[in-house]
Amino acid sequence: MPATGALRAHVSTYGKAVVRGARTALLVHGAGMDQSVWTLQGRYLAFHGWNALAVDLPGHGRARGEAGLTSIEAMADWLAELASALATGPAVVVGHSMGALAALDLAARHPERVERLVLLGAAARMPVHPELLALARAHDPKAVELICDWAFGARARFGGNPFPGAWLVGTARSLLLRGDPEVLARDLAACDGYDAGEARAACVACPTLVVVGAEDRMTPPAAGRKLAGLVPRGECRELKGVGHMMMVEEPEATLDALKDFLG
Repeated sequence: MPATGALRAHVSTYGKAVVRGARTALLVHGAGMDQSVWTLQGRYLAFHGWNALAVDLPGHGRARGEAGLTSIEAMADWLAELASALATGPAVVVGHSMGALAALDLAARHPERVERLVLLGAAARMPVHPELLALARAHDPKAVELICDWAFGARARFGGNPFPGAWLVGTARSLLLRGDPEVLARDLAACDGYDAGEARAACVACPTLVVVGAEDRMTPPAAGRKLAGLVPRGECRELKGVGHMMMVEEPEATLDALKDFLG
């Protein structure tokens, strides 16, 4: 758990030691989530020669109790400090939703830290409905219900999970409810307030993959394709039958997209 400025970080390496000189993937979760959303992709990378580093952003998961970061730019700067502290060299940075905005900002303003960029469930602008913001600020559990209702494609809402005995929507609900409600409110406000996405995308020099879910109602596919078009070396891949939470809805298809892009 390296210190980054005044904050400490929790990073899952999936039981593997960090190897200097190995390629590194830095996995960044979305609003209110934690590193557990990357379990299937992270474990694959870790057991196939990569340093797979899934972070809990300050205030999330095992880093709960740390002050949450209040802007996308602050998250990007924190990730840059973390990468420097880990001293593993430029990384493939994989971000989901809010984490995708932070990864985009990181690649634009700290290009020396990013070898390649993968953005899941991403758009240049991610406005949050004022009523959802108000519910989150009031710590109303209805905010979590609304997020989970919108986050998944039709098939996932019927039940089932790649982990036997679990339920995708129920797992997401439990993850959000056990987190700090104040951190969730700050996360949503950070997404809503970030208006630099288009300018940052134009500054990203590294190869970039935007993965969109065909049934994503939070960041619709058209918005993801537009973002990919703004990045000079951007490309887009669409996953059928999934919504915003593609890495848990279709973990193998998401992993295949990563593997194809990373070669």
